Amino acid sequence: MEAYQNKVEHYTILFNKINKKYNSISILRLLSVFLCLFLLFYYIKTNEILYVAFAFLSFVGFLFLMRIHSALSFQRELTKAILKLNENEIAYLKREKIPFENGIEFNDFSHSYAYDLDVFGDHSLFQNLNRTATYIGKKTLANQLLKLSSNETILENQKAIDELKTKIDWRQDFMALAMISYDTKESYSSLIYWNSFKNNILPKVLIAISVIFPTLFLGFLAAYFFTSKTILLSYLSYIFIANMIVLGSCFKRIQSEIAKADNVDKIIKQYSLLVQKIETESFQSKRLIDLQQQLIFRNTTASKHLKDLSELFSRMDTINNFVTATVFNGMFLFNLHVLKALLKWKQNYSAELEKWIDIIGEFEALNSLANLAYNNPDFVFPEINSEYKIGFSNLSHPLLNPATRVGNDTHFYPESFMILTGSNMSGKSTFLRSLGINMVLGGIGSVVCASKANIHPLPVLVSMRLSDSLADSESYFFAEIKRLKQIMDALEERPAFVLLDEILRGTNSDDKRNGTIEVVKKVIAKNAIGAIATHDIEVCLTTNEYPDVLTNQCFEVEIKNNELHFDYKLRNGICKNKSATFLMQKMGVI
Repeated sequence: MEAYQNKVEHYTILFNKINKKYNSISILRLLSVFLCLFLLFYYIKTNEILYVAFAFLSFVGFLFLMRIHSALSFQRELTKAILKLNENEIAYLKREKIPFENGIEFNDFSHSYAYDLDVFGDHSLFQNLNRTATYIGKKTLANQLLKLSSNETILENQKAIDELKTKIDWRQDFMALAMISYDTKESYSSLIYWNSFKNNILPKVLIAISVIFPTLFLGFLAAYFFTSKTILLSYLSYIFIANMIVLGSCFKRIQSEIAKADNVDKIIKQYSLLVQKIETESFQSKRLIDLQQQLIFRNTTASKHLKDLSELFSRMDTINNFVTATVFNGMFLFNLHVLKALLKWKQNYSAELEKWIDIIGEFEALNSLANLAYNNPDFVFPEINSEYKIGFSNLSHPLLNPATRVGNDTHFYPESFMILTGSNMSGKSTFLRSLGINMVLGGIGSVVCASKANIHPLPVLVSMRLSDSLADSESYFFAEIKRLKQIMDALEERPAFVLLDEILRGTNSDDKRNGTIEVVKKVIAKNAIGAIATHDIEVCLTTNEYPDVLTNQCFEVEIKNNELHFDYKLRNGICKNKSATFLMQKMGVI
């Protein structure tokens, strides 16, 4: 937190300096305009050519101040963004608020663990991890949290995240650039729509006309200046009208090319700055270098190609200004030339555009995971094995308060499946979620909330928290049966890490007990690794039949000074103490 506080102090001072310069330049710019008008007024009054010269110099000064003002405006916005993200980190680490988007739009109730493990939504894993600011960044991070990476990708991500963790200045500059892009799903979709919209190339006759008519116009205009023959003005007017007719015939084509592309030039320009930030940094890890090298195309950087595209869209915006469009197109068929350039750009680079944007998303997702590692120096990268061994030392849930969370040692070898018992509120569900969340994080190359970890990355299958589906006229019990069927079908394809919490709650106790035992037998027969939490002691007796596969573990509760005491420590064996009756008596329920 100290590093963030130091940055807040530094950038507050810097922002005030830039803001002071920004305001001074604004005043000078206004004064230069008044001075120009004042000098022109005196020229009209006195007819002294000197006033015109000074007015011209004043106008040049205004243009120069405009450039400085624009640069300061960008620096001011960027500095403000860096200041805000450091303030956000301080507020987050103080646990005052979680000022990051929660990704609820990516939630999928049918996914094997997204809903059960609170991957999306308020106070979710995504919200705590998320340091993205573009839509593609959010989408990439969400997709990574929903699927298992290959072992090779996991190891590459670990090294990339470990490298980015130390590059806090670069990460924050990148994040700030993303923040001031004001990117949205709509703007991203507009660009992807334009890129996928394939128009036919322009007819050769039209291309020839776009060169010949403007050339004739310039030729007759030059001839008029040299000869002053008024008949040449008639020829100019005919060509002007002809150019407008040509433009009219292409107007629908131009409109179709830029449909749904409002303000897309600004978004593309910000993409180019983000890409340039990646291109100019020196990386050591293979993953980051591979991503960086994909930004070179035809011996030119992707940022240059994106800047060219941004400028083309900016020029095409003139079609919506009646006066500018009339003058520029009547003389030069300006928008037709821009259309040709846009079509040529798309022909040359459309296959690469989406890949370049995806790389921005990849870096934002990796930055988010690097930020998790930076904020939690006690978290570790798990060792990766291919022997179906999973073990954690001091395992806990990464979203719990570090000052109060309790860690536990657990392993799934030689026994591979745990039957977990414990009274209500003793920590069973939290422990299962800790296992699930850390397996998800470990499966994408992130650090995990443990002091040591060794895992075989596996798909995570969970049945912990389902809900009635009123829209599908589906009961809780039937939804749970469907989830168990989904788990069994997945286990047919490959082994997985399975977490079950008090399954079959919608039926009677005997049916529930027998069903639970049969589920346990079937998942271990399919070589599943994982745990099931239950209150049925008879389920625990199944370990007698499968002592090499099943193990009993529990959380206990103690009654001290007429109060329940939970230590949240995992123990071997079956839970002995119960708390429900005591708690109901204490609260006067019974």
